[in-house]
Amino acid sequence: MRRVIVDFKKLTPEILTMLVNKYPDGYDDNNIIKFKNAKNETIEAVEVKTEDTIYLVKVSAKLENTMANFDEEDYDDDSYDEPLSELPENLPKD
Repeated sequence: MRRVIVDFKKLTPEILTMLVNKYPDGYDDNNIIKFKNAKNETIEAVEVKTEDTIYLVKVSAKLENTMANFDEEDYDDDSYDEPLSELPENLPKD
């Protein structure tokens, strides 16, 4: 299974829809996954899964606002063409 880190700025409408559906009332500390990136910085993220990919969406105040104000019809798929970052396979599991 692929693991991908996504910043809220690069959220596709599909990933944002999965987030809003999984956390309709928002997420809390129990939903946050913490791990170290390649630069040894602590990253906090929430997880959503598809059949073949686990997306870890970086947590921020802007993510919360984006989820709270999400309307699928406002998103234009053409503006999300930047590649997502792949996670290393040896990511520690909580």
